Amino acid sequence: MAVKHRTRTTPHRELLHQMLRIRRFEERCVELYSGEKIRGFMHLYIGEEAVAAGVCHVLTPDDAVVSTYREHGHALARGVPATAIMAEMYGKAAGCSRGRGGSMHIFDAARRFYGGNAIVGGGLPLAVGLALADRLRGRNRVTACFFGDGAVAEGEFHECLNLSALWRLPVLFACENNLYAMGTALARSHAETDLALRAAGYDVVAWPVDGMDVHAVADAASRAVESIRAGAGPHFLELRTYRFRAHSMYDPDRYRDKAEIERWKKRDPIDALVARMRAAREIVDDDLAVLEKEVSAEIDQAIAFAEQAPVEPVEDLTRFLYSDRPPAGGTTVRPVGVAW
Repeated sequence: MAVKHRTRTTPHRELLHQMLRIRRFEERCVELYSGEKIRGFMHLYIGEEAVAAGVCHVLTPDDAVVSTYREHGHALARGVPATAIMAEMYGKAAGCSRGRGGSMHIFDAARRFYGGNAIVGGGLPLAVGLALADRLRGRNRVTACFFGDGAVAEGEFHECLNLSALWRLPVLFACENNLYAMGTALARSHAETDLALRAAGYDVVAWPVDGMDVHAVADAASRAVESIRAGAGPHFLELRTYRFRAHSMYDPDRYRDKAEIERWKKRDPIDALVARMRAAREIVDDDLAVLEKEVSAEIDQAIAFAEQAPVEPVEDLTRFLYSDRPPAGGTTVRPVGVAW
């Protein structure tokens, strides 16, 4: 019987596949947004793929992930189906948030992906709450919380780091430092720009990581998660990365020097991993072509799903404001926060 040869799967290949999925998904979203298929605000993750791929690679399905409004990459790396994400961005009822959240509110409780939060720093208290619940119930889980450098200026950041350190909560604070809080450079708003040093001031184990190197990110996240599971309390990773696109689709991006952007693009995390894999003879051109084809097919399927998915019926627009309507003849469900 003939033996069918398969391309050898390596951790590097898995990480490359994940980063390619995120990059190509975002690029297609740009096209769809330009064609008015996707509307509203949209914040792209292009350039920062190594962070999501590296951190999510070391988490288990029982761990939780809390994200920001720039969360498409986190959701994909976490395992939220591309079909559900794309349908959500289309505003369709088949979306992971029933089409009601859009680009900034991707949510999937079954995969313990708790947003997509539109408020800067808004996910930090949620992460601390999830970690506290796990600690009180004796569950050996980790909550990974992604946020940007802009969130470090918010009060929630300081409150959450203080409490998580005080209570030794199992939180991985993954700070995506892309140097700009919307249009404000880090050095223009922070007297101390070493964010890992600031986190250490709350007695949180913290260190900076090259966020453009997926291997470095995965290694740092692995060490941090292992330590957290062992009861060492919260850890903080300052993941120094860079977004290649503007803050959002409405941002003219006039606050960054074009030469600076080009310098960072030379450190593209996908190109860097491909070069490393070529040098180690872990991948050849044919392998890369196969990966690209797989990714393209997945995204094509997601778009087709979103295009064909139905919109929510007008008569259902008041559902889920408090809780779901009871089924016909079923038990009445009391709305959240309403005493009868």
